[in-house]
Amino acid sequence: MTATAPELDGIVGWVVDLMEALGAPGVGLAIALENLFPPLPSEVFLPLAGFAAARGDLSLVAAIVWTTIGSVVGALALYGLGAALGRDRLRAIVDRMPLVDLADLDKGEAWFARHGPKAVFFGRMVPIVRSMISVPAGVERMSIVLFLVLTTAGSLIWNSVFVLAGYFLGENWHIVEGYAGILSKAVLAAAVIAVVVFVARRIARRRRAVPVDDAPTERIPVVPTQAPQPRPGAGDVTERMPAVPRDAPPPPR
Repeated sequence: MTATAPELDGIVGWVVDLMEALGAPGVGLAIALENLFPPLPSEVFLPLAGFAAARGDLSLVAAIVWTTIGSVVGALALYGLGAALGRDRLRAIVDRMPLVDLADLDKGEAWFARHGPKAVFFGRMVPIVRSMISVPAGVERMSIVLFLVLTTAGSLIWNSVFVLAGYFLGENWHIVEGYAGILSKAVLAAAVIAVVVFVARRIARRRRAVPVDDAPTERIPVVPTQAPQPRPGAGDVTERMPAVPRDAPPPPR
């Protein structure tokens, strides 16, 4: 495979070496590693594989099949990581994180329970998300068969589009990288904005909350007690006894 010097530098040159040494499985290996390390640019690997297929260095079908296998293998590794982490460990980690409540995790779990299959399928076609979506699928123990079917289908669509773009563009395969880079940056910017908004709202909510110690205590009104009133006709015993003269003789025995 021949290309201009800048295109052979760094990661791209490494992928070219993999394809020259291993053929289509080489680019499949690169895609598997891209799932584990999202900064690796699959938007470059896939069109480059298509360009190699156009030159006859490897089969077009083999390029699509092996890149899809690499995507599934990488996704399975992240699924296993999420399953090993488990729900209890995840809750313990979230409980120690500042500005994040377990209620937020509960909402996320409820959302994934409703939209998990769609998230896994369409997430495979969104930069950055296509790697990360496998972790919550593992945490929630999504059916492994369903996960494999959705991951394979989504990866097959994404990989085919980019491999075919490189195949038909030929020497201009690197044009795909520019447009894909814009999409990746847009998704990353949206994620950063979402995180900033979340943190800002959480800080504002905590500032508005009144601490328990400073909250005004409710005063209980004191009702004055009244002395018990004597029953009608009842008075002091001495008042009800008849007066006895001091010089009166003692009563007879």
